[in-house]
Amino acid sequence: MDYIKELLISFDMPENLAATLSVIIAIILIALLCVVANFITKKIILRLVAHVIKKNNSKWGKIFAERKVLHNLSQIVPAIIIYYFAPAFPRFTIWIEKIALFYIFAVIMLFLNALLNAANDIYQEFEVSKTRPIKGLTQVLKIIIFIVGGIALISILIDQNPLVVIGGLGALSAVLLLIFKDSILGFVAGIQLASNDMIRVGDWIEMPKYNADGDVIDIALNTVKVRNWDKTITTVPSYAFISDSFKNWRGMHEAGGRRIMRAVYIDTTSIQFCSDEMLERFKKIHYLTDYIIAKEKEIEQYNVEH
Repeated sequence: MDYIKELLISFDMPENLAATLSVIIAIILIALLCVVANFITKKIILRLVAHVIKKNNSKWGKIFAERKVLHNLSQIVPAIIIYYFAPAFPRFTIWIEKIALFYIFAVIMLFLNALLNAANDIYQEFEVSKTRPIKGLTQVLKIIIFIVGGIALISILIDQNPLVVIGGLGALSAVLLLIFKDSILGFVAGIQLASNDMIRVGDWIEMPKYNADGDVIDIALNTVKVRNWDKTITTVPSYAFISDSFKNWRGMHEAGGRRIMRAVYIDTTSIQFCSDEMLERFKKIHYLTDYIIAKEKEIEQYNVEH
């Protein structure tokens, strides 16, 4: 900016006017540089990456593209440029740096959020995801990222050490525990459900208390979604599977059959020995024919021997 100012003064321009114009020109040049850098990043680099992904038919690359992981990261480039050129404006350097850092941290948080979403999508491509889902874990990591990022953003704005901000939040710990009560309970329940292999995505479960009777379609941090047989969706709190009872029919599927208990009432006075006429009639029943013939031969042989 000093070079621009000296250049304008060399054209016999008043010093005050040259100083003002140099600031305006510097702002325009920095803005143009940000626009050009943003254009190169998004229109050239990201399109080139998308072309390579499409050409290689990579599933992981498609997931990253759908979740806009690199797109979110590319937004950090203009903020870095602005932060780098902040000293060019001595009066506003501190505020420009604060705003740029605030934006950079916010973009990093969005990038990490998209990255975790993509990681969960990639993990679901594997068979192990049905027995060991990590969606609850990724949601816990998101909460941690946004809490840490929020503390960092506040410390940037108030120009204080993050430890000071954490110390101030200590007084609000009871409120925070109340706010995140379901998340804490859900996280603990998720660990127990996964470690004990109590439910999996695809299991048929029955939970009368919540009118849930169908297949598990999603296991998240706070909730488990069940698609009932009438295609309705029942949302059950994760910790309910620890505190309440439920029935999992997975064992029936793995056994390849199903036990059905039925009561058969028999009049005891109707029980009697079979007559020859009854045996002849029973021989006409397909499932009894071989048994009766074999049993008659066995009895006849026994009678001959004894």
